[in-house]
Amino acid sequence: MARPSDSLTTGAGHFPRQVGIDAYGNGGFRFADMSHRGSLLCLPTGMLGWDVASPSELTLASLQPVLDVAAQLDVLLIGLGMDIALIDPAIRDAFRERKVIIEAVGTGGAVRTYNVLLAEERAVAGAFIAVEKAR
Repeated sequence: MARPSDSLTTGAGHFPRQVGIDAYGNGGFRFADMSHRGSLLCLPTGMLGWDVASPSELTLASLQPVLDVAAQLDVLLIGLGMDIALIDPAIRDAFRERKVIIEAVGTGGAVRTYNVLLAEERAVAGAFIAVEKAR
């Protein structure tokens, strides 16, 4: 069981269930009484550290953990950091083939929408690029 001071280690850490995000900024996220530094994937299978620091690093390979659980999803919210960027059409096509809607916005908006959809018990995942300053 995770202790309040625990932090996920990017690529290796895993919190065993999907939960809402309590706060974001300062290069990370707070959830389930834990603090995580770096980007974050929020999946039906749990919360994972994610090695993506900018929209230019968003690839099918970096989103493979989400593709692996796509059958359990309706929506993927992508938090692009502080700015908006175009999503590679190959990424959109891969998720469309799996009947998953992608919504890509700034990290703050993506986190807020994720929390609402999760509270409504919707089939949602989040791929959030960490930001330094919350808006």
